[in-house]
Amino acid sequence: MAISLLLSLTVCIAQTNNKKSESLKIYGNCAMCEKTIEKAGNLNNEATVDWNKDTKMAIISYDSLATSKEDILKRIALAGYDSDIFFAPDDTYANLPECCQYERAKKDAHNMESHDMKMVNDHSQHGAMSQDSQDKNALSSVFENYFTLKDALVKTDRPLASTSAEGLLKSVKEVQMNKLPMDVHMVWMKVIENLNEDLAGMVATKDVGKQRDYFMSLSKNMYEVMKVSKSQTPVYYQFCPMANGGKGANWLSRDEVIKNPYYGAQMLSCGNTVETIN
Repeated sequence: MAISLLLSLTVCIAQTNNKKSESLKIYGNCAMCEKTIEKAGNLNNEATVDWNKDTKMAIISYDSLATSKEDILKRIALAGYDSDIFFAPDDTYANLPECCQYERAKKDAHNMESHDMKMVNDHSQHGAMSQDSQDKNALSSVFENYFTLKDALVKTDRPLASTSAEGLLKSVKEVQMNKLPMDVHMVWMKVIENLNEDLAGMVATKDVGKQRDYFMSLSKNMYEVMKVSKSQTPVYYQFCPMANGGKGANWLSRDEVIKNPYYGAQMLSCGNTVETIN
């Protein structure tokens, strides 16, 4: 009992030592903004955000071993809200309800230079890795598993596709987002929920036709990630006009030769390359 008590006390002390709390400004207007900001920033057992709509100040509490102030503010920026460190994407801000569209700070040359310097400093804190090196370490397993899944659908092998989807789902969950460059991180945060949903559906279904339906959405989101992650070897974005009930569908391939994952042997060469990603 004494040993158990000592261990529990040690864990509590360690958790207390890792706990950090900071106060900083996040721009917004109303109670709806408060709900969105806090929801975006909060993460179970890692971070909590308490934002005041009158002062525009937020108290951020977090476990410094599990996350960082920057990661929390990135999530909030992706929800549409500026801070003095990260600006929200313009299109995300434009889609906020009218009552939530706060007055934005002017992003003049000085502000943008300071923002760029902050990003450089953030990258150096993660081991001074180059962008290519970061992408390779963080996303290489994701891309490899995607291509394995694509090949399984080319073979119309449902069990292999299910197993491959499970491997891809695992690699998606293991991505260390703090090692992603800012532009890749922003895209990843937008697509990760859809990636998880599509892959879970592919693993669960016993119908290869439904697997291919999920693969359409999966490929669209993987394309968005691939575009910003700068593959070291060419990747071909290919299109089949017959898929999706004649509406057409895309997929990614490392092989320029068309091997259609939506029809397999039935129409193996149906399609064409619409873009080469270098």
